[in-house]
Amino acid sequence: MKILMLTPYLPYPLLSGGQIRTYNLLKKLANKHEVTLFALIKEDSEKQYIEELEKYCTKVKVFKRSKKPFTLNNIFQTAISSFPFLVIRNHVKETISAVEKELANEKYDLIHAETFYMMPHIPETNIPTILVEQTIEYLGYESFADKIHIPILKQLLNLDIKKIIKWEKHYWNSCDKLIVMSEDDKNFIAKQIGQKEKIDVVSNGVDTSWFEEKKKSLPQDPTLLSVGTFNWLPNVEAVKFLVDEVWPSVKAKMSNTKLWIVGNAPTPEVFDYQKKDPSITVTGGIPDIRDAFNGAHILMAPVFSGKGTRYKILEAMASHTPIIATDIAVEGLGVKNNEHVLTSNSGEGMAKLAVKLLQDKDLQNKLAKNGFKFVKENYDWQQISVKLDNIYKEIGKKKV
Repeated sequence: MKILMLTPYLPYPLLSGGQIRTYNLLKKLANKHEVTLFALIKEDSEKQYIEELEKYCTKVKVFKRSKKPFTLNNIFQTAISSFPFLVIRNHVKETISAVEKELANEKYDLIHAETFYMMPHIPETNIPTILVEQTIEYLGYESFADKIHIPILKQLLNLDIKKIIKWEKHYWNSCDKLIVMSEDDKNFIAKQIGQKEKIDVVSNGVDTSWFEEKKKSLPQDPTLLSVGTFNWLPNVEAVKFLVDEVWPSVKAKMSNTKLWIVGNAPTPEVFDYQKKDPSITVTGGIPDIRDAFNGAHILMAPVFSGKGTRYKILEAMASHTPIIATDIAVEGLGVKNNEHVLTSNSGEGMAKLAVKLLQDKDLQNKLAKNGFKFVKENYDWQQISVKLDNIYKEIGKKKV
């Protein structure tokens, strides 16, 4: 089957959940379909990674968007457009003309768009379109807006959120097939658009064999780990909660404990944590994420908003790393408290669990063993790719 895929990022290197997902699916489906990839980039230096993607794609083309989101042009265009800032920031006119030309010159069976804000690049066409929503965008922005106390800023953000809701729901309705990450996401969106039959779940996965290639190498000091790209607001929120509400209690009870914060594009506020507290280390994009999980005793995931990827949970289990998380952080995965993970929704509760788990090696081993077995049986990329392949075949048959 011949597929045109549009992504708001180049799916390599593997620095974010979206990149990990797209890269692994391309890799697993390469021998079954001919995929042409159109991707947005922020810097010319990213072009060096095209060669890696050409191993799995028939053709790869990139289109440059603004390096920084808050440019005067992006702000102005948002002010005069019905589109939200999220769409404007990822809107590249050259992509639109390139897609039109590609569809005119080549015969495609379907179009695959990652994220609703890539959909405006697709012209009117009879070719079936699949939209993949890795997260429900407006929920994350609503959570962020709730914490804003500057009236004018809050008002502007709420106006933009209304635009996000309008267009996100519009593209949920207009696509031929909507793919989401979990049954919870499916049920949530079905209530919004009333078309449950057009929504399928193709959850995120993990390459368990790849994680097994590297073994644990734990430091002498007990180490808690936080993982997540800081381009996503719920991750910034989670780290702040961890440092402010959880970490002081853990450190008071176990003074030799360390906190390691790992994630692409740390904000100045995140870097300040290690300046104020020598027991905290902040690392930006790490070349091999296995080194982070293998160098920590526990993953801490105090996520309170957003839906979607859950990569940190899957990767922690694949690397035999015990997990302490909020309910939202493991929502939709099917894991059980006290069997695969430990859960709490309060700072005090997470701190108590962290101290307990650090002092109980048997419990660490139990969670690590059960977590790995669970992720291997339910979330390996090989199994996930079969689900997407079946959807491709189903939608492709409906081609006009």
